[in-house]
Amino acid sequence: MNLYSEVSRNVRKTWIILGLFIIFLSAIAYVYASASGYNTSLYLLFAATLSTIMSISSYYFSDKIVLATSGAKPVTKESHAELFNVLENLSIGSGIPMPKLYLIHDSSPNAFATGRDPEHAVVAVTTGLLEKLTRTELEGVLAHELSHIKNFDIRLMAVVAVIVGSIAFLADVYLRSMWAKGNRKGSGVLLLAGLVLSLLSPIIATVMQLAISRKREFLADASGALLTRYPDGLASALEKIAADKKPLDKANNATAHLYISNPFKNKAGTHLFTSLFNTHPPIEERIRILRSM
Repeated sequence: MNLYSEVSRNVRKTWIILGLFIIFLSAIAYVYASASGYNTSLYLLFAATLSTIMSISSYYFSDKIVLATSGAKPVTKESHAELFNVLENLSIGSGIPMPKLYLIHDSSPNAFATGRDPEHAVVAVTTGLLEKLTRTELEGVLAHELSHIKNFDIRLMAVVAVIVGSIAFLADVYLRSMWAKGNRKGSGVLLLAGLVLSLLSPIIATVMQLAISRKREFLADASGALLTRYPDGLASALEKIAADKKPLDKANNATAHLYISNPFKNKAGTHLFTSLFNTHPPIEERIRILRSM
């Protein structure tokens, strides 16, 4: 395995899952509309439009919300010269503008990137990360976060959020309409299929959303290693992050997927069913892949 093949593999898998996601959404719209007697295209268009409006609002203001909820504070070159210089050098190497740099006062080692594009991006690290990592390990972590920015992961996940929102909205509309008078116009099979889908589709959509999120973590690992040309730096950093069992104080479910490692620590599942709902791939697997590059 090499860095380039790992990057290509994760990009390909991401788009396969996203394609299946869109097919799934279209199938749901068809079943719901047919069972309810609605026009399929209009039914899907209405749900997608509403979800898009909601997601665009989140897309433009999410970075401010995330920074506020995490308690992150801006960093200057004078206060944290080494951190600033590492990020600045990596940004030059990756060919993107240097993101704004923020610090979270928390002893748990972690980091995240957010923002809508490379020109409006933010990287935040915890004080625990600075205290426990060497410069080489810190470079690996920051390269990973820059890769999220350069790969437009925030934008991709915004598109995925639109699809998930559309599926949830369609399911809700169908459940409400099937009990309304005159709206149960489809065959018994379609009505039953619609009912089953309305109960299961939001769960399936969430699983697919998290699958894409996990693939982007693998991609950011590989892209970050490609940037530093030293995969072991990130692998070593992930080992130290995993060894620290203290959860992040201000972590929440809405922002957990942004961090380089699960900020709850004790909520990562290893069994197949549990792992489907993990925001991150197993850190042991990430380390193994990095060490095999």
